[in-house]
Amino acid sequence: MVKLLSVAVLAASSLPQALAWGAMGHYTVAYVASNFVSSKTKTYMQSLLADTSANYLASVANWADSYRSTTAGAFSAPFHYIDAEDSPPSSCGVSFSRDCGSGGCVVSAISNYTTRLLNTGLTTAQRQDAAKFLVHFLGDIGQPLHCENLDVGGNTIDVTYGSSSTNLHAVWDTKIPEKISGGSTMAIAKTWAANLTAEINSGTFASQAAGWVSGLSITASQSSALTWATESNSKVCSVVIPNGVSAVESVDLSGAYTTSATPTVRLQIAKQGYRLAKWLDAIVAAV
Repeated sequence: MVKLLSVAVLAASSLPQALAWGAMGHYTVAYVASNFVSSKTKTYMQSLLADTSANYLASVANWADSYRSTTAGAFSAPFHYIDAEDSPPSSCGVSFSRDCGSGGCVVSAISNYTTRLLNTGLTTAQRQDAAKFLVHFLGDIGQPLHCENLDVGGNTIDVTYGSSSTNLHAVWDTKIPEKISGGSTMAIAKTWAANLTAEINSGTFASQAAGWVSGLSITASQSSALTWATESNSKVCSVVIPNGVSAVESVDLSGAYTTSATPTVRLQIAKQGYRLAKWLDAIVAAV
């Protein structure tokens, strides 16, 4: 019943607070990926998406959120998350058999749309949709509260952010990424992505990047995606609500909480952008 409730609530909502990372996060993941894909992948994806601009991935990064709010796309609502039925903050963990509902989840969706993008027998439009879903879902899976069932992924945990009343999910989706980057536009996301790219190449993340894609396999796509979901979910216990729901409920999270969460938000966005690049490289190499 809890799983059915969370699916129903998220599927019914098309508001920004129900969307992983919000536009800023998804744009940034896509721009980071654009900075790391091979030249072959860039050419292939620009051709498939019929967009030869530098924004070819970023311009479709939020398509899946818009699509799921349509009648035709309603089926895809559960694909944006996996409802880990664990017990944070004392215990975090994801089980595919337990947590991926009958309507699917982000782990199964990444596997399915990887298979579809590889299938050159599908129409161009079908493969375009598969690519757009993947660009989005590889971002979604990095948002800790999209890998958690508790309180509908934090959507029903009421908090404040400065002078605004909001919820914990929205703080992670939108408030913190926009505070870190300084805005919500594609241009700002491109700048933030450039900064994260520099850190991956020669800065804070340089020693970690190889580990982010260790074991990455498009032929074992469900296993790879489950690994990423498990990583994200672990942050619910260690960073999102380390002291439980009561420590954040009705609290202003714009100060010390954001300072504490910022390194994790930056890491997750950088990590998923880099993984998206290598995922697309692997797909294009196999087509």
